[in-house]
Amino acid sequence: MSSTEAWQPHFAGRPTPDLTLRPRHLSLVLDEAADAAPDRMALRFQNMRMTYAELRERAERFAAALHRSGVHPGDRVAIMLPNLPQTVIAFWGVMKAGATAVMTNPLYRETELKRHFRDAGVRVLITLDLLWQHIAPLMGTLGLDRVIVTDVGDALRPPLRWLYALKQWRTADKPSIPWSDRIVHWRDFCTCKERYRPAAGNPHAEIALLQYTGGTTGEPKGAMLTHAGLTAQLTQLLSILGIRDDDAHTFLSIMPFFHVFGLMGNIVLPAAMRAATIPVPRYTPGDLLRTIKQCRPTFFVGAPSVYISLMQQKTIAQYDLTCIRYCISGSAPFPAEMLRRWQDLTHAAITEGYGLTEASPVLCANPIFGTQKIGSIGVPLPLTQVRIVATDDPTRELGDNEWGELVAKGPQLMAGYWNRPDETAVTLRDGWLHTGDIAYRDEDGYYFLVDRKKDLVIVGGYNVYPREVEEVLYEHPHVAEAVAVGVKHPTRGEALKAFIVPKAGAILSKADLAAHCRARLANYKIPKFFEFRTDLPKTIIGKVLRRALRDEEKKKSDDGQSS
Repeated sequence: MSSTEAWQPHFAGRPTPDLTLRPRHLSLVLDEAADAAPDRMALRFQNMRMTYAELRERAERFAAALHRSGVHPGDRVAIMLPNLPQTVIAFWGVMKAGATAVMTNPLYRETELKRHFRDAGVRVLITLDLLWQHIAPLMGTLGLDRVIVTDVGDALRPPLRWLYALKQWRTADKPSIPWSDRIVHWRDFCTCKERYRPAAGNPHAEIALLQYTGGTTGEPKGAMLTHAGLTAQLTQLLSILGIRDDDAHTFLSIMPFFHVFGLMGNIVLPAAMRAATIPVPRYTPGDLLRTIKQCRPTFFVGAPSVYISLMQQKTIAQYDLTCIRYCISGSAPFPAEMLRRWQDLTHAAITEGYGLTEASPVLCANPIFGTQKIGSIGVPLPLTQVRIVATDDPTRELGDNEWGELVAKGPQLMAGYWNRPDETAVTLRDGWLHTGDIAYRDEDGYYFLVDRKKDLVIVGGYNVYPREVEEVLYEHPHVAEAVAVGVKHPTRGEALKAFIVPKAGAILSKADLAAHCRARLANYKIPKFFEFRTDLPKTIIGKVLRRALRDEEKKKSDDGQSS
Protein backbone atom coordinates (compact mmCIF):
# COMPACT_ATOMS: atom_id res chain seq x y z
CA MET A 1 0.00 0.00 0.00
CA SER A 2 1.40 3.42 -0.95
CA SER A 3 1.83 6.15 1.61
CA THR A 4 -0.92 8.21 -0.04
CA GLU A 5 -3.35 5.32 0.54
CA ALA A 6 -2.27 4.65 4.13
CA TRP A 7 -5.33 6.44 5.45
CA GLN A 8 -7.81 3.97 3.94
CA PRO A 9 -7.73 1.14 6.55
CA HIS A 10 -8.47 3.65 9.33
CA PHE A 11 -11.57 5.21 7.78
CA ALA A 12 -13.98 2.28 7.95
CA GLY A 13 -16.62 2.35 5.24
CA ARG A 14 -15.22 5.43 3.58
CA PRO A 15 -14.53 5.82 -0.17
CA THR A 16 -11.91 3.74 -1.97
CA PRO A 17 -8.29 4.94 -2.15
CA ASP A 18 -8.83 5.88 -5.81
CA LEU A 19 -9.66 9.44 -4.82
CA THR A 20 -9.87 11.74 -7.83
CA LEU A 21 -9.12 15.42 -7.46
CA ARG A 22 -11.06 18.00 -9.46
CA PRO A 23 -8.88 21.11 -9.42
CA ARG A 24 -11.27 23.98 -10.04
CA HIS A 25 -12.04 27.57 -9.18
CA LEU A 26 -13.24 27.83 -5.59
CA SER A 27 -16.30 29.87 -6.62
CA LEU A 28 -17.65 26.74 -8.36
CA VAL A 29 -18.23 25.23 -4.90
CA LEU A 30 -20.91 27.86 -4.31
CA ASP A 31 -22.35 27.29 -7.79
CA GLU A 32 -22.60 23.55 -7.15
CA ALA A 33 -24.47 24.19 -3.88
CA ALA A 34 -26.86 26.69 -5.47
CA ASP A 35 -27.53 24.39 -8.44
CA ALA A 36 -28.06 21.25 -6.35
CA ALA A 37 -29.94 22.78 -3.39
CA PRO A 38 -31.10 26.33 -4.28
CA ASP A 39 -33.70 26.47 -1.52
CA ARG A 40 -31.55 25.10 1.29
CA MET A 41 -30.62 27.56 3.99
CA ALA A 42 -27.08 28.88 3.59
CA LEU A 43 -27.01 31.52 6.34
CA ARG A 44 -28.91 32.07 9.56
CA PHE A 45 -28.23 35.12 11.71
CA GLN A 46 -30.66 36.57 14.26
CA ASN A 47 -33.87 37.14 12.21
CA MET A 48 -32.15 36.81 8.81
CA ARG A 49 -32.32 33.68 6.64
CA MET A 50 -30.63 33.26 3.25
CA THR A 51 -30.81 30.35 0.81
CA TYR A 52 -27.99 29.15 -1.43
CA ALA A 53 -29.71 30.65 -4.48
CA GLU A 54 -29.86 34.01 -2.69
CA LEU A 55 -26.25 33.73 -1.48
CA ARG A 56 -25.00 33.10 -5.01
CA GLU A 57 -26.98 36.05 -6.33
CA ARG A 58 -25.65 38.36 -3.59
CA ALA A 59 -22.07 37.15 -4.18
CA GLU A 60 -22.29 37.67 -7.96
CA ARG A 61 -23.74 41.15 -7.54
CA PHE A 62 -20.98 41.97 -5.09
CA ALA A 63 -18.45 40.64 -7.61
CA ALA A 64 -20.00 42.82 -10.32
CA ALA A 65 -19.69 45.87 -8.05
CA LEU A 66 -16.02 45.04 -7.43
CA HIS A 67 -15.44 44.59 -11.15
CA ARG A 68 -17.17 47.88 -11.91
CA SER A 69 -14.91 49.52 -9.30
CA GLY A 70 -11.81 48.43 -11.19
CA VAL A 71 -10.97 45.19 -9.35
CA HIS A 72 -9.42 42.74 -11.79
CA PRO A 73 -8.57 39.03 -11.40
CA GLY A 74 -5.56 38.66 -9.13
CA ASP A 75 -6.07 41.98 -7.32
CA ARG A 76 -5.93 41.71 -3.54
CA VAL A 77 -9.10 42.53 -1.59
CA ALA A 78 -8.91 42.60 2.22
CA ILE A 79 -11.86 41.42 4.31
CA MET A 80 -11.55 42.75 7.84
CA LEU A 81 -14.77 41.64 9.53
CA PRO A 82 -15.95 39.51 12.45
CA ASN A 83 -18.14 36.47 11.75
CA LEU A 84 -21.14 38.06 10.01
CA PRO A 85 -23.25 37.19 6.96
CA GLN A 86 -21.49 40.05 5.15
CA THR A 87 -18.18 38.23 5.62
CA VAL A 88 -19.56 35.17 3.81
CA ILE A 89 -21.08 37.27 1.00
CA ALA A 90 -17.88 39.30 0.61
CA PHE A 91 -15.67 36.21 0.52
CA TRP A 92 -17.71 34.51 -2.19
CA GLY A 93 -17.98 37.85 -4.00
CA VAL A 94 -14.20 38.20 -4.07
CA MET A 95 -13.94 34.63 -5.37
CA LYS A 96 -16.56 35.37 -8.04
CA ALA A 97 -14.60 38.46 -9.08
CA GLY A 98 -11.49 36.34 -9.60
CA ALA A 99 -9.62 38.45 -7.03
CA THR A 100 -7.46 37.25 -4.13
CA ALA A 101 -8.94 37.45 -0.64
CA VAL A 102 -6.73 38.76 2.16
CA MET A 103 -8.54 37.73 5.34
CA THR A 104 -7.59 40.22 8.07
CA ASN A 105 -7.90 40.03 11.84
CA PRO A 106 -10.39 42.72 13.02
CA LEU A 107 -8.29 43.16 16.16
CA TYR A 108 -5.30 44.43 14.18
CA ARG A 109 -4.22 47.98 14.91
CA GLU A 110 -2.49 50.64 12.84
CA THR A 111 1.06 49.24 12.80
CA GLU A 112 -0.11 45.70 12.00
CA LEU A 113 -2.55 46.89 9.34
CA LYS A 114 0.05 49.05 7.64
CA ARG A 115 2.53 46.17 7.41
CA HIS A 116 -0.18 43.70 6.38
CA PHE A 117 -1.78 45.77 3.61
CA ARG A 118 1.43 47.13 2.18
CA ASP A 119 2.98 43.69 1.95
CA ALA A 120 -0.11 42.26 0.23
CA GLY A 121 -0.66 45.28 -2.03
CA VAL A 122 -4.31 45.53 -0.99
CA ARG A 123 -6.48 47.67 -3.28
CA VAL A 124 -9.90 47.33 -1.66
CA LEU A 125 -10.86 46.90 2.00
CA ILE A 126 -14.18 45.62 3.36
CA THR A 127 -14.58 46.43 7.05
CA LEU A 128 -16.96 47.20 9.92
CA ASP A 129 -18.01 50.71 11.00
CA LEU A 130 -16.90 49.96 14.58
CA LEU A 131 -13.34 49.43 13.28
CA TRP A 132 -13.17 52.75 11.44
CA GLN A 133 -11.08 54.44 14.15
CA HIS A 134 -8.20 52.10 13.29
CA ILE A 135 -8.55 52.60 9.53
CA ALA A 136 -8.98 56.39 9.45
CA PRO A 137 -5.37 57.30 10.42
CA LEU A 138 -4.06 55.12 7.58
CA MET A 139 -6.22 56.35 4.73
CA GLY A 140 -3.49 58.69 3.53
CA THR A 141 -0.76 56.05 3.55
CA LEU A 142 -2.29 52.70 2.60
CA GLY A 143 -3.01 53.53 -1.03
CA LEU A 144 -6.45 51.92 -0.95
CA ASP A 145 -8.65 52.56 -3.97
CA ARG A 146 -11.83 51.91 -2.06
CA VAL A 147 -13.10 51.09 1.44
CA ILE A 148 -16.49 49.40 1.82
CA VAL A 149 -17.94 49.84 5.32
CA THR A 150 -20.74 47.73 6.74
CA ASP A 151 -22.48 47.55 10.10
CA VAL A 152 -24.25 44.82 12.05
CA GLY A 153 -27.62 46.22 10.94
CA ASP A 154 -26.83 45.21 7.35
CA ALA A 155 -27.14 41.58 8.46
CA LEU A 156 -30.60 42.03 9.98
CA ARG A 157 -34.15 42.13 8.68
CA PRO A 158 -36.74 44.63 9.90
CA PRO A 159 -37.69 45.28 12.64
CA LEU A 160 -34.33 44.31 14.19
CA ARG A 161 -32.50 46.42 11.60
CA TRP A 162 -34.53 49.49 12.62
CA LEU A 163 -33.96 48.82 16.30
CA TYR A 164 -30.22 48.47 15.71
CA ALA A 165 -30.17 51.75 13.73
CA LEU A 166 -32.04 53.49 16.56
CA LYS A 167 -29.56 52.14 19.11
CA GLN A 168 -26.64 53.35 16.99
CA TRP A 169 -28.24 56.78 16.58
CA ARG A 170 -28.43 57.10 20.36
CA THR A 171 -24.83 55.98 20.86
CA ALA A 172 -22.57 58.89 21.70
CA ASP A 173 -19.39 57.31 20.33
CA LYS A 174 -20.86 56.21 17.00
CA PRO A 175 -18.04 56.46 14.42
CA SER A 176 -18.16 59.47 12.13
CA ILE A 177 -17.23 58.18 8.68
CA PRO A 178 -16.49 60.66 5.84
CA TRP A 179 -18.52 58.99 3.09
CA SER A 180 -17.28 59.65 -0.42
CA ASP A 181 -16.71 57.90 -3.76
CA ARG A 182 -13.72 56.24 -2.11
CA ILE A 183 -15.38 55.37 1.22
CA VAL A 184 -18.76 53.79 0.57
CA HIS A 185 -21.43 52.09 2.64
CA TRP A 186 -22.11 48.39 2.12
CA ARG A 187 -25.75 48.96 1.15
CA ASP A 188 -24.81 51.56 -1.45
CA PHE A 189 -22.04 49.38 -2.87
CA CYS A 190 -24.35 46.35 -3.11
CA THR A 191 -27.00 48.08 -5.28
CA CYS A 192 -25.45 46.68 -8.46
CA LYS A 193 -28.10 44.74 -10.42
CA GLU A 194 -25.58 43.00 -12.67
CA ARG A 195 -24.05 39.62 -11.87
CA TYR A 196 -20.45 38.72 -12.55
CA ARG A 197 -18.51 35.47 -12.92
CA PRO A 198 -14.83 35.28 -13.81
CA ALA A 199 -13.56 33.64 -16.96
CA ALA A 200 -12.16 30.16 -16.44
CA GLY A 201 -8.51 30.31 -15.41
CA ASN A 202 -5.76 28.02 -14.19
CA PRO A 203 -6.69 26.84 -10.66
CA HIS A 204 -3.10 25.71 -10.05
CA ALA A 205 -1.66 29.16 -10.81
CA GLU A 206 -4.32 31.53 -9.48
CA ILE A 207 -4.16 32.53 -5.80
CA ALA A 208 -7.55 32.39 -4.08
CA LEU A 209 -6.31 33.34 -0.64
CA LEU A 210 -3.34 35.25 0.68
CA GLN A 211 -3.42 34.05 4.26
CA TYR A 212 -1.01 35.70 6.68
CA THR A 213 0.66 33.52 9.26
CA GLY A 214 3.61 33.46 11.61
CA GLY A 215 4.59 30.31 9.73
CA THR A 216 7.44 28.20 10.99
CA THR A 217 9.68 31.17 11.82
CA GLY A 218 7.30 33.57 13.60
CA GLU A 219 7.43 36.55 11.22
CA PRO A 220 4.07 37.28 9.51
CA LYS A 221 4.03 36.38 5.83
CA GLY A 222 1.39 35.61 3.26
CA ALA A 223 0.86 31.96 2.41
CA MET A 224 -0.30 31.73 -1.22
CA LEU A 225 -3.19 29.27 -1.26
CA THR A 226 -4.34 28.43 -4.76
CA HIS A 227 -7.80 27.44 -5.98
CA ALA A 228 -6.44 23.98 -6.79
CA GLY A 229 -4.95 23.56 -3.31
CA LEU A 230 -8.10 24.67 -1.50
CA THR A 231 -10.42 22.51 -3.60
CA ALA A 232 -8.04 19.56 -3.08
CA GLN A 233 -8.32 20.12 0.67
CA LEU A 234 -12.09 20.24 0.36
CA THR A 235 -12.13 16.90 -1.50
CA GLN A 236 -9.93 15.39 1.21
CA LEU A 237 -12.17 16.61 4.04
CA LEU A 238 -15.36 15.42 2.37
CA SER A 239 -13.77 12.00 1.79
CA ILE A 240 -12.91 11.41 5.43
CA LEU A 241 -16.17 12.84 6.78
CA GLY A 242 -18.33 10.76 4.41
CA ILE A 243 -21.35 13.08 4.74
CA ARG A 244 -24.19 12.29 2.32
CA ASP A 245 -25.67 15.04 0.12
CA ASP A 246 -29.13 14.44 1.54
CA ASP A 247 -27.97 15.16 5.11
CA ALA A 248 -29.15 18.64 6.13
CA HIS A 249 -26.56 20.01 8.55
CA THR A 250 -26.13 23.25 10.42
CA PHE A 251 -22.68 24.60 11.36
CA LEU A 252 -22.21 26.70 14.46
CA SER A 253 -19.48 29.04 13.22
CA ILE A 254 -17.40 30.15 16.18
CA MET A 255 -13.92 29.98 14.69
CA PRO A 256 -13.02 33.34 13.13
CA PHE A 257 -13.62 33.45 9.39
CA PHE A 258 -10.39 35.42 8.95
CA HIS A 259 -8.42 32.36 10.07
CA VAL A 260 -7.96 29.61 7.46
CA PHE A 261 -9.36 26.99 9.87
CA GLY A 262 -12.54 29.02 10.36
CA LEU A 263 -12.74 29.93 6.68
CA MET A 264 -12.45 26.36 5.39
CA GLY A 265 -14.38 24.79 8.26
CA ASN A 266 -17.24 27.28 8.48
CA ILE A 267 -17.64 28.85 5.01
CA VAL A 268 -16.22 26.55 2.33
CA LEU A 269 -16.98 23.13 3.87
CA PRO A 270 -20.63 23.99 4.67
CA ALA A 271 -21.12 25.17 1.08
CA ALA A 272 -19.73 21.89 -0.23
CA MET A 273 -22.14 20.05 2.08
CA ARG A 274 -25.09 22.35 1.21
CA ALA A 275 -25.25 23.09 4.94
CA ALA A 276 -26.38 26.15 6.85
CA THR A 277 -23.92 28.42 8.66
CA ILE A 278 -24.71 30.33 11.84
CA PRO A 279 -22.07 33.08 12.16
CA VAL A 280 -21.08 33.90 15.75
CA PRO A 281 -19.40 37.35 15.73
CA ARG A 282 -18.41 37.32 19.39
CA TYR A 283 -17.84 34.26 21.53
CA THR A 284 -19.18 34.16 25.06
CA PRO A 285 -19.85 30.70 26.56
CA GLY A 286 -23.26 31.55 28.01
CA ASP A 287 -24.56 33.07 24.78
CA LEU A 288 -23.22 30.12 22.78
CA LEU A 289 -25.06 27.62 24.97
CA ARG A 290 -28.29 29.57 24.42
CA THR A 291 -27.64 29.59 20.66
CA ILE A 292 -27.16 25.81 20.69
CA LYS A 293 -30.46 25.42 22.55
CA GLN A 294 -32.29 27.64 20.08
CA CYS A 295 -30.70 26.61 16.75
CA ARG A 296 -29.83 22.93 17.40
CA PRO A 297 -26.65 22.85 15.27
CA THR A 298 -25.34 19.47 14.13
CA PHE A 299 -21.73 20.48 13.29
CA PHE A 300 -19.33 22.14 15.72
CA VAL A 301 -15.93 23.34 14.54
CA GLY A 302 -13.76 24.80 17.28
CA ALA A 303 -10.50 25.10 19.12
CA PRO A 304 -9.96 23.11 22.35
CA SER A 305 -10.23 26.31 24.38
CA VAL A 306 -13.83 26.73 23.19
CA TYR A 307 -14.81 23.18 24.11
CA ILE A 308 -13.09 23.51 27.49
CA SER A 309 -14.68 26.86 28.36
CA LEU A 310 -18.15 25.50 27.57
CA MET A 311 -17.60 22.52 29.86
CA GLN A 312 -16.57 24.88 32.66
CA GLN A 313 -19.94 26.69 32.67
CA LYS A 314 -21.89 26.06 35.86
CA THR A 315 -25.14 25.86 33.89
CA ILE A 316 -23.87 23.27 31.38
CA ALA A 317 -26.09 20.53 32.84
CA GLN A 318 -29.17 22.58 31.90
CA TYR A 319 -28.42 22.28 28.18
CA ASP A 320 -28.90 19.32 25.89
CA LEU A 321 -25.89 19.24 23.56
CA THR A 322 -26.71 15.95 21.90
CA CYS A 323 -27.97 17.78 18.77
CA ILE A 324 -24.27 18.15 17.92
CA ARG A 325 -23.46 15.06 15.86
CA TYR A 326 -20.01 15.93 14.51
CA CYS A 327 -17.15 17.92 16.01
CA ILE A 328 -13.89 19.05 14.47
CA SER A 329 -11.15 20.25 16.80
CA GLY A 330 -8.02 22.00 15.65
CA SER A 331 -5.60 24.95 16.00
CA ALA A 332 -4.11 23.51 19.21
CA PRO A 333 -3.80 20.11 20.92
CA PHE A 334 -6.95 18.95 22.76
CA PRO A 335 -5.90 17.72 26.22
CA ALA A 336 -6.85 14.05 26.43
CA GLU A 337 -8.83 14.30 29.67
CA MET A 338 -10.86 17.24 28.35
CA LEU A 339 -11.57 15.38 25.10
CA ARG A 340 -13.02 12.46 27.05
CA ARG A 341 -15.27 14.80 29.04
CA TRP A 342 -16.61 16.44 25.86
CA GLN A 343 -17.40 13.07 24.31
CA ASP A 344 -19.19 11.95 27.49
CA LEU A 345 -21.23 15.17 27.44
CA THR A 346 -22.31 15.21 23.78
CA HIS A 347 -21.89 11.65 22.46
CA ALA A 348 -20.77 13.35 19.23
CA ALA A 349 -18.34 11.88 16.74
CA ILE A 350 -15.24 14.05 17.04
CA THR A 351 -12.11 14.24 14.99
CA GLU A 352 -9.01 16.00 16.22
CA GLY A 353 -6.89 17.19 13.33
CA TYR A 354 -3.57 18.82 12.71
CA GLY A 355 -2.40 21.28 10.15
CA LEU A 356 -0.92 24.65 9.32
CA THR A 357 -1.99 27.65 7.29
CA GLU A 358 0.58 26.52 4.70
CA ALA A 359 -1.45 23.31 4.22
CA SER A 360 -4.88 24.88 3.60
CA PRO A 361 -4.85 23.89 6.57
CA VAL A 362 -5.28 20.16 7.42
CA LEU A 363 -2.63 17.44 7.05
CA CYS A 364 -3.78 14.73 9.48
CA ALA A 365 -7.00 13.76 11.24
CA ASN A 366 -8.37 11.08 13.51
CA PRO A 367 -10.89 8.89 11.68
CA ILE A 368 -14.33 10.15 12.63
CA PHE A 369 -15.86 6.71 12.00
CA GLY A 370 -12.83 4.45 12.39
CA THR A 371 -10.40 3.79 15.21
CA GLN A 372 -9.51 6.92 17.14
CA LYS A 373 -6.57 7.31 19.47
CA ILE A 374 -6.99 9.99 22.08
CA GLY A 375 -3.96 12.23 22.14
CA SER A 376 -3.14 11.44 18.51
CA ILE A 377 -3.45 13.83 15.57
CA GLY A 378 -4.55 10.82 13.54
CA VAL A 379 -3.35 9.66 10.16
CA PRO A 380 -2.49 11.62 7.01
CA LEU A 381 -5.40 12.75 4.85
CA PRO A 382 -5.95 11.03 1.50
CA LEU A 383 -3.23 11.85 -1.04
CA THR A 384 -1.05 13.28 1.74
CA GLN A 385 2.36 11.90 2.68
CA VAL A 386 3.83 12.47 6.14
CA ARG A 387 7.30 11.59 7.39
CA ILE A 388 9.20 11.97 10.62
CA VAL A 389 12.77 13.09 9.96
CA ALA A 390 15.78 13.73 12.18
CA THR A 391 15.94 17.30 13.44
CA ASP A 392 19.65 17.50 12.66
CA ASP A 393 19.39 15.76 9.28
CA PRO A 394 16.06 16.14 7.42
CA THR A 395 17.18 13.67 4.77
CA ARG A 396 17.12 10.86 7.35
CA GLU A 397 13.66 9.39 7.87
CA LEU A 398 12.98 7.93 11.33
CA GLY A 399 11.13 4.77 12.25
CA ASP A 400 8.16 4.05 14.49
CA ASN A 401 8.13 5.71 17.93
CA GLU A 402 11.16 7.87 17.14
CA TRP A 403 10.76 11.60 17.76
CA GLY A 404 11.65 14.02 14.98
CA GLU A 405 10.33 16.83 12.80
CA LEU A 406 7.08 16.23 10.94
CA VAL A 407 7.30 16.99 7.20
CA ALA A 408 4.48 16.58 4.69
CA LYS A 409 3.66 16.58 1.00
CA GLY A 410 0.26 16.83 -0.67
CA PRO A 411 -1.92 18.69 -3.20
CA GLN A 412 -3.22 21.07 -0.52
CA LEU A 413 0.14 22.73 0.19
CA MET A 414 0.66 26.42 -0.45
CA ALA A 415 2.44 27.67 -3.56
CA GLY A 416 4.88 29.55 -1.33
CA TYR A 417 5.13 32.78 0.68
CA TRP A 418 4.14 36.00 -1.02
CA ASN A 419 7.27 37.88 -2.14
CA ARG A 420 9.44 35.69 0.14
CA PRO A 421 11.39 33.28 -2.07
CA ASP A 422 14.13 32.76 0.52
CA GLU A 423 11.68 31.80 3.28
CA THR A 424 9.72 29.66 0.84
CA ALA A 425 12.90 27.73 0.07
CA VAL A 426 13.46 27.08 3.79
CA THR A 427 9.91 25.84 4.44
CA LEU A 428 9.23 24.00 1.16
CA ARG A 429 12.09 21.69 0.19
CA ASP A 430 11.71 19.34 -2.75
CA GLY A 431 7.93 19.62 -2.37
CA TRP A 432 8.00 18.76 1.35
CA LEU A 433 6.58 21.18 3.92
CA HIS A 434 8.85 21.41 6.97
CA THR A 435 6.48 22.15 9.81
CA GLY A 436 8.86 22.78 12.70
CA ASP A 437 6.72 20.44 14.84
CA ILE A 438 8.12 17.47 16.75
CA ALA A 439 6.08 14.28 16.42
CA TYR A 440 6.30 10.51 16.21
CA ARG A 441 4.41 7.72 14.45
CA ASP A 442 3.28 4.60 16.27
CA GLU A 443 3.26 1.06 14.89
CA ASP A 444 -0.36 1.48 13.67
CA GLY A 445 0.48 4.50 11.53
CA TYR A 446 -1.04 7.11 13.88
CA TYR A 447 0.91 10.31 14.50
CA PHE A 448 1.37 12.03 17.84
CA LEU A 449 2.39 15.66 18.16
CA VAL A 450 4.99 16.18 20.85
CA ASP A 451 5.64 19.91 20.65
CA ARG A 452 6.95 22.75 18.57
CA LYS A 453 10.62 22.38 17.70
CA LYS A 454 11.28 25.80 19.17
CA ASP A 455 9.42 24.96 22.43
CA LEU A 456 11.88 22.21 23.39
CA VAL A 457 13.33 22.82 26.86
CA ILE A 458 16.70 21.32 27.80
CA VAL A 459 16.83 20.63 31.53
CA GLY A 460 20.20 19.45 32.81
CA GLY A 461 20.99 18.01 29.39
CA TYR A 462 17.65 16.21 29.04
CA ASN A 463 15.05 17.12 26.41
CA VAL A 464 11.68 18.10 27.85
CA TYR A 465 8.65 18.77 25.66
CA PRO A 466 6.19 21.03 27.51
CA ARG A 467 3.09 19.44 26.00
CA GLU A 468 3.85 16.13 27.72
CA VAL A 469 3.96 17.95 31.06
CA GLU A 470 0.78 19.90 30.27
CA GLU A 471 -1.14 16.68 29.58
CA VAL A 472 -0.23 15.47 33.06
CA LEU A 473 -1.25 18.78 34.64
CA TYR A 474 -4.64 18.62 32.92
CA GLU A 475 -5.26 15.27 34.62
CA HIS A 476 -5.40 17.03 37.98
CA PRO A 477 -9.09 17.41 38.89
CA HIS A 478 -8.70 21.04 39.99
CA VAL A 479 -6.78 22.34 36.94
CA ALA A 480 -8.79 24.27 34.35
CA GLU A 481 -5.91 25.34 32.11
CA ALA A 482 -2.16 24.73 32.08
CA VAL A 483 0.82 25.73 29.99
CA ALA A 484 4.54 25.14 30.57
CA VAL A 485 7.50 27.12 29.25
CA GLY A 486 11.25 27.06 29.65
CA VAL A 487 12.91 29.67 31.87
CA LYS A 488 16.54 30.41 32.69
CA HIS A 489 18.06 28.51 35.60
CA PRO A 490 21.47 29.22 37.21
CA THR A 491 22.60 25.58 37.38
CA ARG A 492 20.40 23.59 35.00
CA GLY A 493 20.60 26.11 32.16
CA GLU A 494 16.84 25.87 31.76
CA ALA A 495 13.98 24.82 34.00
CA LEU A 496 10.30 24.30 33.41
CA LYS A 497 7.71 26.75 34.72
CA ALA A 498 4.00 25.91 34.71
CA PHE A 499 1.27 28.55 34.56
CA ILE A 500 -1.96 27.24 36.05
CA VAL A 501 -5.57 28.45 35.94
CA PRO A 502 -7.44 26.61 38.74
CA LYS A 503 -11.06 25.61 38.33
CA ALA A 504 -13.59 27.99 39.88
CA GLY A 505 -13.67 27.56 43.64
CA ALA A 506 -10.81 25.06 43.68
CA ILE A 507 -7.94 25.37 46.15
CA LEU A 508 -4.59 24.37 44.68
CA SER A 509 -1.08 24.54 46.03
CA LYS A 510 2.28 24.24 44.37
CA ALA A 511 3.04 21.24 46.58
CA ASP A 512 -0.14 19.49 45.36
CA LEU A 513 0.84 19.96 41.73
CA ALA A 514 4.44 18.92 42.28
CA ALA A 515 3.28 15.72 44.00
CA HIS A 516 0.80 15.07 41.17
CA CYS A 517 3.59 15.42 38.59
CA ARG A 518 6.08 13.40 40.62
CA ALA A 519 3.78 10.38 40.48
CA ARG A 520 3.60 10.54 36.69
CA LEU A 521 6.80 12.08 35.34
CA ALA A 522 10.53 11.64 35.56
CA ASN A 523 12.10 14.03 38.04
CA TYR A 524 13.72 16.24 35.40
CA LYS A 525 10.31 16.82 33.75
CA ILE A 526 8.63 18.14 36.90
CA PRO A 527 8.15 21.93 36.73
CA LYS A 528 10.54 23.75 39.02
CA PHE A 529 8.21 26.74 39.30
CA PHE A 530 4.43 27.16 39.39
CA GLU A 531 2.41 30.33 38.97
CA PHE A 532 -1.36 30.58 39.44
CA ARG A 533 -3.37 32.90 37.19
CA THR A 534 -6.99 33.75 36.51
CA ASP A 535 -6.45 33.40 32.76
CA LEU A 536 -3.78 32.84 30.13
CA PRO A 537 -2.84 35.06 27.20
CA LYS A 538 -4.40 33.69 23.99
CA THR A 539 -4.88 34.48 20.35
CA ILE A 540 -8.39 35.09 19.05
CA ILE A 541 -8.62 31.45 17.91
CA GLY A 542 -7.75 30.13 21.35
CA LYS A 543 -4.07 29.29 21.09
CA VAL A 544 -2.17 30.04 24.27
CA LEU A 545 0.49 32.65 23.59
CA ARG A 546 3.38 30.64 24.93
CA ARG A 547 5.78 33.19 23.46
CA ALA A 548 4.17 35.98 25.51
CA LEU A 549 4.76 34.00 28.70
CA ARG A 550 8.37 33.32 27.70
CA ASP A 551 8.86 37.02 27.01
CA GLU A 552 7.48 37.87 30.45
CA GLU A 553 9.94 35.49 32.08
CA LYS A 554 12.84 36.80 30.02
CA LYS A 555 12.05 40.35 31.10
CA LYS A 556 11.94 39.23 34.73
CA SER A 557 15.31 37.54 34.32
CA ASP A 558 16.81 40.61 32.63
CA ASP A 559 15.48 42.76 35.51
CA GLY A 560 17.03 40.43 38.09
CA GLN A 561 13.72 39.00 39.32
CA SER A 562 13.24 35.32 40.10
CA SER A 563 10.53 33.07 38.71
